[in-house]
Amino acid sequence: MAPIKTIEHFRVAPRWLFVKVTDDAGNHGWGEATLEGHVEAVEGTLNEFAKRLIGFDADDIEHAWQYIWRLGFYRGGPVFMSALAGIDIALWDLKGRRTRLPIHQLLGGMVRNKVAVYAWIGGNRPNDVESAALARKAQGFKAVKMNATEDMGWLDSPAALDAAVERLRVVRSVGMDAAMDFHGRLHKPMAKQLASRLEPLGPLFIEEPLLSEHPEGIKQIAELTTCPVALGERLYSRWDVKRYLQDASVDILQPDVAHCGGISEIRKIAAMAEAYDVGIAPHCPLGPIALAACLQIGLCTPNHVIQEMSQGIHYNTESGDGSIDIHTYVEDASVFAVRDGFVDGLRGSGLGIEVDEERVREEDRKAKEGGVTWGSGEFWGEDGGLREW
Repeated sequence: MAPIKTIEHFRVAPRWLFVKVTDDAGNHGWGEATLEGHVEAVEGTLNEFAKRLIGFDADDIEHAWQYIWRLGFYRGGPVFMSALAGIDIALWDLKGRRTRLPIHQLLGGMVRNKVAVYAWIGGNRPNDVESAALARKAQGFKAVKMNATEDMGWLDSPAALDAAVERLRVVRSVGMDAAMDFHGRLHKPMAKQLASRLEPLGPLFIEEPLLSEHPEGIKQIAELTTCPVALGERLYSRWDVKRYLQDASVDILQPDVAHCGGISEIRKIAAMAEAYDVGIAPHCPLGPIALAACLQIGLCTPNHVIQEMSQGIHYNTESGDGSIDIHTYVEDASVFAVRDGFVDGLRGSGLGIEVDEERVREEDRKAKEGGVTWGSGEFWGEDGGLREW
């Protein structure tokens, strides 16, 4: 038995929240509990969970997960599940390090030896996508994703969609596959039109055509288009996912390992999706720990199709001095090297990465002393009204 001794959390630029769990024997593991724009809320929840879990056997990951889930009475939601995710990922990393096995081996072994990946282009107000797509191609990527539109009125001019169609055409013309992230910015009158207009150009998928709180609208759009429909970053458990599978309204699920309860829960979501012939492409515009966890899942999950990674994403480059990126807090940047559209399987113990703890602690100190919390973005319409970001 190796009881959990400490659960620490670290607020690090550009907007990430790391978790470290240590047991009485000195074994440790790293997790990520990043919830964009809500770092203080997750930190508070982590503090509560830490009080409840200190003394639990670090090997009993499922027991710890169920204890937090079942005995808190109020369940689910982004804050609760992100805090649980950080601890869960760290416990898997700790067990892998202690047994000297990568997490994918603890979960049944490899079904592939490398994972397909894609990166972002275009930013929050997408522009200059041709040169950005070519740059990604030169970095080894075969696929990219971009925001489909800027902010959009509830019922906007049809001409407001012209630029989105042209951007997809341009990226496809340089030999790249491209996913279009509607980001929940469009309401149904505009989303129906855009899905129809993108369809002839063959997007890899259309993501969040509507916000997840509109399952009936998503089902309607799914029935109107042959474009694969993807969503899931704002679904936080297998119970949240259930309706979309039963309604046959989603083709690709995108659970976020740092939002949905960690490796334990994303593994169960993937198994549910497989039973409905639905692939998973985990959401991960986050930090290196979340990415490593996703890559571990990708190596051992039959219906994993492609992995998002945040190398050079606008959230990183537009923050602070722009020097922080996916490789900043890992000792060996080569673990995330992209070759011909893939990242090779991580073979090291646990998550397969080594975290630069000294750098993490220093960044945490600076962030907390400076009161840095990294809020979410905002869009406002010409009439002064709020728009979906």
